[in-house]
Amino acid sequence: MCNVMGAQKSIHAGKAKIDVHVDFSHKLCASLMLPTLRSSDSPLSLVIGSLCIKHPNLFGGSEKLDVSWDKGLYDSNILVAYRRPRPKWLAQQSFVLQHSLSPEIGIHGIPVNNFSRSGSGGVNLSRLSFGLDLKEPASTKWSSSTSIKFEHVRPLNDDGHSISRDHDGLPLTCSGSPHDSMVVLKQESRYAKANDCSFFHFNLQIEQGIPVLSKWLIFNRFKFVASKGIKLGPAFLLTRLTGGSIVGDMAPYQAFSIGGIGSVRGYGEGAVGSGRSCLVANSELTLPLNKMLEGAIFLDCGTDLRSGHLVPGNPALRRGKPGCGVGMGYGLRFKSQFGHFQVDYAVNAYQQRTLYFGLSNLAS
Repeated sequence: MCNVMGAQKSIHAGKAKIDVHVDFSHKLCASLMLPTLRSSDSPLSLVIGSLCIKHPNLFGGSEKLDVSWDKGLYDSNILVAYRRPRPKWLAQQSFVLQHSLSPEIGIHGIPVNNFSRSGSGGVNLSRLSFGLDLKEPASTKWSSSTSIKFEHVRPLNDDGHSISRDHDGLPLTCSGSPHDSMVVLKQESRYAKANDCSFFHFNLQIEQGIPVLSKWLIFNRFKFVASKGIKLGPAFLLTRLTGGSIVGDMAPYQAFSIGGIGSVRGYGEGAVGSGRSCLVANSELTLPLNKMLEGAIFLDCGTDLRSGHLVPGNPALRRGKPGCGVGMGYGLRFKSQFGHFQVDYAVNAYQQRTLYFGLSNLAS
């Protein structure tokens, strides 16, 4: 059982609103929910929390300012967004500044326990980006957004020092230097259709690296997610297909990682493989047990479409990842006013069993 203690507080300072949420989580909970990355004796390393500051009228013209900070056990994210009011029929503009720090488990993680978990490969990514987001007015079923941002990516070791090569001496960046820089134009389109018996969602993301300078990355990357839900009497069938590919310049951290709770259950994060392309299929049948609880059985499968060797340095081969995998199992779904939570018990192709805790996200 996980012992979790937390605190949540909302503070109004003039017109600004400050939301603070802090969790003090026991190490046992962290060991069950997250892969073992590194050891730490600092009590602060066990604090999971968020801080959000919102101002609805910054300069007296309905300008909105949002500042948020999220901290996990081994990752953090800071986001500053400034929005100016515009007529509803025009695209809504946001100026965004973001910095994140997270372990690169999906690509450089080391599979353990017959690929059921992934340990730290000693590589972390520091990402700094700033630019403009444009959100187009939504139609009946379609919505879209466009962004153009400068991104600066810097690999770090577990001590926080810049590195340009992994433990095997192979480059971690496309440029071969301690960092990569790029200007990325991103277009995202979403389609949603639903009725009382079924729903269909489709999401398409296309990213284009723009060669502002000769050393900056030039690439085209796309990813799609299609999900379908059908009511079968009291039961509900959810299916999802995810795929993507990248052409042009590429750093290892841009590869598609396969495996984990949001991909192929029964495997650790990225333990199935990582490639220039990927295809993942998920299916899940749920049956209500009461108003707040559902039982589920599921089947997941994924492949890198034999593109793992096309990733610079071939990290998947060096980690012994199979490149394709199948996982199946059963679980419970909890519905509450705080969100939907899931507990899954999965078995992979190597007969290794894994227990997952997390948010329900198959239909998203």
